[in-house]
Amino acid sequence: MRAWSRPILALNGGADVSLRANGQDEAQRAAQHGKAARSHDRLDESAVLHILGYRLAQASILMRSVFAQHVGEPLNLRTVEFTVLLLLLTNDDVTPSQISRTLAMSAPNLTQLLDRLAERGLVARERSPHDRRAQHIRLTRTGRALAKKAHELSLGMEHEALQHLSDAERAMLLELLQRVARAKRS
Repeated sequence: MRAWSRPILALNGGADVSLRANGQDEAQRAAQHGKAARSHDRLDESAVLHILGYRLAQASILMRSVFAQHVGEPLNLRTVEFTVLLLLLTNDDVTPSQISRTLAMSAPNLTQLLDRLAERGLVARERSPHDRRAQHIRLTRTGRALAKKAHELSLGMEHEALQHLSDAERAMLLELLQRVARAKRS
């Protein structure tokens, strides 16, 4: 058996979690049901189910909708604005270059984003007291209150969308995605 087709097994609190590393089972099922799927206005996805990026994009459709419903629309925040506010809430003395690196965002795009947040009174740019050339981005009182509210709303927003996964499966999903994300930074 090839390494990429071996099931991934994990024990979490006594619960066994088994996942196929390449989605082979789903691809085979999709191929078997391809004709039925096409007859119901669905495309046969079997040729792309082995691609992590495709699966992430498909999952992202649902998760963006969940975010918009629970946080984005009620608080008038885009996902990247939400992310920056939460990063600022949990980190001190944040520089634009740190945000740029963390989010893989170009400096011009970050500048526009910070300008929008500053215009809304959510963030302020301050010179570093230790190095006048350096700039720190800080939450304003309004920004801190909004970030706390957004964080509170985000804690339960994905529950319904992920209710078909066990606690162990959710933990494994988050851990594996984090490992993939960290690999790009190494």
